[in-house]
Amino acid sequence: MDGIVDLGLGSMAAAYLLLIAPLAILLFLRVPILRESGIAVVRMTVQLLFVGFYLQVVFRLNRPLLNLAWLTVMVLVADGSIVRGCRLAPRRFALPLFLALLAGTALPVLVFVGPILRRPGILDAQYVIPIGGMILGNCLRADIIGLRQFYESIARAEKSHHLALAQGARLGEALRPWFREAIEAALRPTVATMATIGLVALPGMMTGVILGGGDPMTAIKYQIAIMIAIFAGTAITVFLAIALTVRRSFDAYGLLDRAIFRAAPRKTGDHPSP
Repeated sequence: MDGIVDLGLGSMAAAYLLLIAPLAILLFLRVPILRESGIAVVRMTVQLLFVGFYLQVVFRLNRPLLNLAWLTVMVLVADGSIVRGCRLAPRRFALPLFLALLAGTALPVLVFVGPILRRPGILDAQYVIPIGGMILGNCLRADIIGLRQFYESIARAEKSHHLALAQGARLGEALRPWFREAIEAALRPTVATMATIGLVALPGMMTGVILGGGDPMTAIKYQIAIMIAIFAGTAITVFLAIALTVRRSFDAYGLLDRAIFRAAPRKTGDHPSP
Protein backbone atom coordinates (compact mmCIF):
# COMPACT_ATOMS: atom_id res chain seq x y z
CA MET A 1 0.00 0.00 0.00
CA ASP A 2 1.05 3.59 -0.62
CA GLY A 3 2.02 5.83 2.28
CA ILE A 4 0.04 8.78 3.52
CA VAL A 5 -0.70 11.45 0.89
CA ASP A 6 0.41 14.95 1.87
CA LEU A 7 -1.96 17.87 1.38
CA GLY A 8 -0.68 20.93 -0.45
CA LEU A 9 -2.08 24.46 -0.50
CA GLY A 10 -4.54 23.59 -3.26
CA SER A 11 -5.85 20.62 -1.31
CA MET A 12 -6.30 22.71 1.83
CA ALA A 13 -8.07 25.41 -0.17
CA ALA A 14 -10.50 22.78 -1.46
CA ALA A 15 -11.11 21.67 2.13
CA TYR A 16 -11.94 25.22 3.22
CA LEU A 17 -14.33 25.59 0.27
CA LEU A 18 -16.50 22.97 1.96
CA LEU A 19 -17.29 25.62 4.57
CA ILE A 20 -19.44 27.46 2.03
CA ALA A 21 -22.31 24.98 2.48
CA PRO A 22 -22.70 25.03 6.28
CA LEU A 23 -22.06 28.78 6.54
CA ALA A 24 -24.62 29.46 3.80
CA ILE A 25 -27.20 27.37 5.67
CA LEU A 26 -26.54 29.25 8.90
CA LEU A 27 -26.80 32.57 7.09
CA PHE A 28 -29.98 31.65 5.20
CA LEU A 29 -31.78 30.40 8.32
CA ARG A 30 -30.29 33.13 10.50
CA VAL A 31 -29.00 30.58 12.99
CA PRO A 32 -27.23 32.69 15.66
CA ILE A 33 -23.92 30.82 15.56
CA LEU A 34 -22.54 32.11 12.26
CA ARG A 35 -19.96 34.37 13.88
CA GLU A 36 -19.15 31.72 16.50
CA SER A 37 -18.63 29.12 13.77
CA GLY A 38 -16.29 31.38 11.84
CA ILE A 39 -14.24 32.11 14.95
CA ALA A 40 -14.14 28.39 15.75
CA VAL A 41 -12.72 27.58 12.30
CA VAL A 42 -10.04 30.26 12.65
CA ARG A 43 -9.14 29.12 16.17
CA MET A 44 -9.00 25.50 15.03
CA THR A 45 -6.64 26.40 12.18
CA VAL A 46 -4.30 28.51 14.33
CA GLN A 47 -4.26 26.03 17.21
CA LEU A 48 -3.61 23.02 15.00
CA LEU A 49 -0.86 24.79 13.07
CA PHE A 50 0.81 25.72 16.36
CA VAL A 51 0.47 22.17 17.68
CA GLY A 52 1.75 20.78 14.38
CA PHE A 53 4.94 22.86 14.52
CA TYR A 54 5.42 22.04 18.20
CA LEU A 55 4.85 18.31 17.75
CA GLN A 56 7.43 18.22 14.97
CA VAL A 57 9.98 19.36 17.54
CA VAL A 58 8.65 17.00 20.23
CA PHE A 59 8.71 14.00 17.89
CA ARG A 60 12.21 14.83 16.67
CA LEU A 61 13.64 15.18 20.19
CA ASN A 62 11.45 12.42 21.71
CA ARG A 63 12.56 13.10 25.28
CA PRO A 64 10.42 11.48 28.01
CA LEU A 65 10.28 14.59 30.21
CA LEU A 66 9.26 16.81 27.29
CA ASN A 67 6.59 14.30 26.24
CA LEU A 68 5.30 14.10 29.81
CA ALA A 69 5.22 17.92 30.03
CA TRP A 70 3.12 18.13 26.87
CA LEU A 71 0.68 15.50 28.17
CA THR A 72 0.37 17.47 31.42
CA VAL A 73 -0.44 20.61 29.45
CA MET A 74 -3.12 18.67 27.56
CA VAL A 75 -4.68 17.52 30.84
CA LEU A 76 -4.59 21.05 32.27
CA VAL A 77 -6.31 22.50 29.20
CA ALA A 78 -8.95 19.75 29.34
CA ASP A 79 -9.41 20.42 33.05
CA GLY A 80 -10.19 24.08 32.44
CA SER A 81 -12.52 23.21 29.56
CA ILE A 82 -14.53 20.82 31.76
CA VAL A 83 -14.91 23.37 34.56
CA ARG A 84 -16.13 25.98 32.06
CA GLY A 85 -18.38 23.51 30.27
CA CYS A 86 -20.03 22.40 33.52
CA ARG A 87 -20.34 25.98 34.81
CA LEU A 88 -18.73 25.01 38.11
CA ALA A 89 -16.55 26.99 40.52
CA PRO A 90 -12.91 26.55 39.34
CA ARG A 91 -11.34 26.83 42.80
CA ARG A 92 -13.30 23.86 44.12
CA PHE A 93 -13.24 21.63 41.07
CA ALA A 94 -9.97 22.26 39.20
CA LEU A 95 -7.71 20.05 41.33
CA PRO A 96 -10.08 17.05 41.76
CA LEU A 97 -10.90 17.08 38.06
CA PHE A 98 -7.22 17.29 37.16
CA LEU A 99 -6.51 14.21 39.29
CA ALA A 100 -9.47 12.35 37.78
CA LEU A 101 -8.37 13.19 34.23
CA LEU A 102 -4.77 12.23 35.01
CA ALA A 103 -5.79 8.82 36.34
CA GLY A 104 -8.35 8.15 33.61
CA THR A 105 -5.86 9.03 30.87
CA ALA A 106 -2.59 7.69 32.28
CA LEU A 107 -3.75 4.15 33.06
CA PRO A 108 -5.18 3.33 29.58
CA VAL A 109 -2.23 5.06 27.84
CA LEU A 110 0.36 3.10 29.83
CA VAL A 111 -1.44 -0.17 29.12
CA PHE A 112 -1.81 0.69 25.43
CA VAL A 113 1.82 1.70 24.88
CA GLY A 114 3.18 -0.98 27.22
CA PRO A 115 1.49 -4.42 27.19
CA ILE A 116 -0.51 -3.82 23.97
CA LEU A 117 2.04 -2.16 21.67
CA ARG A 118 5.07 -3.39 23.65
CA ARG A 119 7.09 -0.27 22.96
CA PRO A 120 10.49 -0.16 24.69
CA GLY A 121 9.95 3.48 25.62
CA ILE A 122 6.72 3.89 27.58
CA LEU A 123 6.74 7.65 26.83
CA ASP A 124 7.55 7.37 23.11
CA ALA A 125 6.15 10.60 21.61
CA GLN A 126 4.92 8.92 18.41
CA TYR A 127 2.50 6.78 20.41
CA VAL A 128 1.85 8.30 23.82
CA ILE A 129 0.86 11.80 22.61
CA PRO A 130 -1.73 10.89 19.90
CA ILE A 131 -3.16 8.01 21.94
CA GLY A 132 -3.28 10.16 25.05
CA GLY A 133 -5.03 12.88 23.07
CA MET A 134 -7.70 10.49 21.76
CA ILE A 135 -8.43 9.13 25.24
CA LEU A 136 -8.32 12.56 26.88
CA GLY A 137 -10.70 14.08 24.32
CA ASN A 138 -13.30 11.42 25.06
CA CYS A 139 -12.76 11.79 28.82
CA LEU A 140 -13.36 15.52 28.48
CA ARG A 141 -16.74 15.06 26.79
CA ALA A 142 -17.80 12.33 29.21
CA ASP A 143 -16.81 14.43 32.23
CA ILE A 144 -18.87 17.40 31.08
CA ILE A 145 -21.92 15.20 30.51
CA GLY A 146 -21.52 13.27 33.77
CA LEU A 147 -20.79 16.22 36.07
CA ARG A 148 -23.56 18.39 34.67
CA GLN A 149 -26.02 15.53 34.91
CA PHE A 150 -25.02 14.79 38.50
CA TYR A 151 -24.95 18.25 40.05
CA GLU A 152 -27.70 19.91 38.05
CA SER A 153 -30.07 16.98 38.62
CA ILE A 154 -29.53 17.16 42.37
CA ALA A 155 -30.02 20.93 42.34
CA ARG A 156 -33.28 20.63 40.40
CA ALA A 157 -34.66 17.89 42.69
CA GLU A 158 -33.24 19.27 45.92
CA LYS A 159 -36.36 18.46 47.97
CA SER A 160 -36.08 14.78 47.10
CA HIS A 161 -32.45 14.81 48.19
CA HIS A 162 -33.38 16.47 51.50
CA LEU A 163 -36.13 13.91 52.04
CA ALA A 164 -33.69 11.03 51.60
CA LEU A 165 -31.34 12.60 54.16
CA ALA A 166 -34.21 13.24 56.57
CA GLN A 167 -35.18 9.58 56.36
CA GLY A 168 -31.74 8.61 57.66
CA ALA A 169 -29.81 7.97 54.44
CA ARG A 170 -26.12 8.70 54.52
CA LEU A 171 -24.79 11.11 51.91
CA GLY A 172 -23.44 8.34 49.71
CA GLU A 173 -26.75 6.46 49.85
CA ALA A 174 -28.78 9.61 49.09
CA LEU A 175 -26.56 10.45 46.10
CA ARG A 176 -26.40 6.96 44.61
CA PRO A 177 -29.40 7.31 42.20
CA TRP A 178 -27.94 10.50 40.71
CA PHE A 179 -24.45 8.98 40.67
CA ARG A 180 -25.78 6.01 38.71
CA GLU A 181 -27.65 8.17 36.22
CA ALA A 182 -24.64 10.45 35.70
CA ILE A 183 -22.35 7.51 34.93
CA GLU A 184 -24.93 6.11 32.53
CA ALA A 185 -25.36 9.44 30.74
CA ALA A 186 -21.59 9.93 30.43
CA LEU A 187 -20.83 6.44 29.11
CA ARG A 188 -23.85 5.95 26.86
CA PRO A 189 -22.31 7.79 23.83
CA THR A 190 -19.19 5.60 23.98
CA VAL A 191 -21.30 2.46 24.36
CA ALA A 192 -23.42 3.49 21.35
CA THR A 193 -20.27 4.13 19.33
CA MET A 194 -18.85 0.70 20.18
CA ALA A 195 -22.15 -0.96 19.26
CA THR A 196 -22.20 0.57 15.75
CA ILE A 197 -18.51 0.99 14.98
CA GLY A 198 -17.48 -0.30 11.57
CA LEU A 199 -21.09 -0.52 10.35
CA VAL A 200 -21.97 3.17 10.56
CA ALA A 201 -18.52 4.75 10.27
CA LEU A 202 -14.81 4.01 10.11
CA PRO A 203 -13.43 5.78 13.19
CA GLY A 204 -10.28 7.86 13.58
CA MET A 205 -7.69 5.32 14.67
CA MET A 206 -8.70 2.81 12.00
CA THR A 207 -8.85 5.44 9.27
CA GLY A 208 -5.43 6.80 10.27
CA VAL A 209 -3.78 3.38 10.08
CA ILE A 210 -5.35 2.67 6.68
CA LEU A 211 -4.40 6.09 5.28
CA GLY A 212 -0.88 5.50 6.57
CA GLY A 213 -0.63 2.40 4.39
CA GLY A 214 -1.42 -0.21 7.06
CA ASP A 215 -3.32 -3.44 6.44
CA PRO A 216 -7.08 -3.14 7.18
CA MET A 217 -6.95 -6.04 9.65
CA THR A 218 -4.13 -4.31 11.54
CA ALA A 219 -6.23 -1.14 11.55
CA ILE A 220 -9.18 -3.06 13.00
CA LYS A 221 -7.06 -4.46 15.83
CA TYR A 222 -5.77 -0.97 16.64
CA GLN A 223 -9.33 0.35 16.67
CA ILE A 224 -10.58 -2.39 19.00
CA ALA A 225 -7.74 -1.68 21.41
CA ILE A 226 -8.24 2.11 21.39
CA MET A 227 -12.02 1.82 21.89
CA ILE A 228 -11.49 -0.39 24.92
CA ALA A 229 -8.91 2.09 26.23
CA ILE A 230 -11.33 4.99 25.67
CA PHE A 231 -14.18 3.17 27.41
CA ALA A 232 -11.96 2.35 30.38
CA GLY A 233 -10.57 5.88 30.54
CA THR A 234 -13.97 7.58 30.42
CA ALA A 235 -15.41 5.28 33.09
CA ILE A 236 -12.46 5.87 35.43
CA THR A 237 -12.45 9.62 34.83
CA VAL A 238 -16.16 10.23 35.35
CA PHE A 239 -16.32 8.00 38.44
CA LEU A 240 -13.34 9.76 40.04
CA ALA A 241 -14.50 13.22 38.94
CA ILE A 242 -17.77 12.83 40.83
CA ALA A 243 -16.30 10.92 43.78
CA LEU A 244 -13.48 13.43 44.33
CA THR A 245 -15.70 16.51 44.07
CA VAL A 246 -18.55 15.39 46.35
CA ARG A 247 -16.78 16.41 49.57
CA ARG A 248 -16.23 19.91 48.19
CA SER A 249 -19.85 20.27 47.08
CA PHE A 250 -21.92 19.30 50.14
CA ASP A 251 -21.86 20.69 53.65
CA ALA A 252 -21.62 18.79 56.94
CA TYR A 253 -25.38 18.07 56.82
CA GLY A 254 -25.24 16.61 53.31
CA LEU A 255 -26.86 19.63 51.65
CA LEU A 256 -25.69 20.81 48.24
CA ASP A 257 -23.71 24.06 48.38
CA ARG A 258 -25.08 26.13 45.52
CA ALA A 259 -21.94 28.26 45.54
CA ILE A 260 -20.37 25.54 43.37
CA PHE A 261 -22.40 26.82 40.42
CA ARG A 262 -21.46 29.86 38.42
CA ALA A 263 -25.07 29.92 37.17
CA ALA A 264 -27.69 28.34 39.43
CA PRO A 265 -29.86 25.63 37.79
CA ARG A 266 -33.62 25.87 37.96
CA LYS A 267 -35.39 23.93 40.72
CA THR A 268 -37.47 21.56 38.63
CA GLY A 269 -37.56 17.82 38.12
CA ASP A 270 -38.18 14.76 40.20
CA HIS A 271 -36.02 12.30 42.04
CA PRO A 272 -34.64 9.58 39.72
CA SER A 273 -35.98 6.09 40.29
CA PRO A 274 -34.02 4.28 43.02
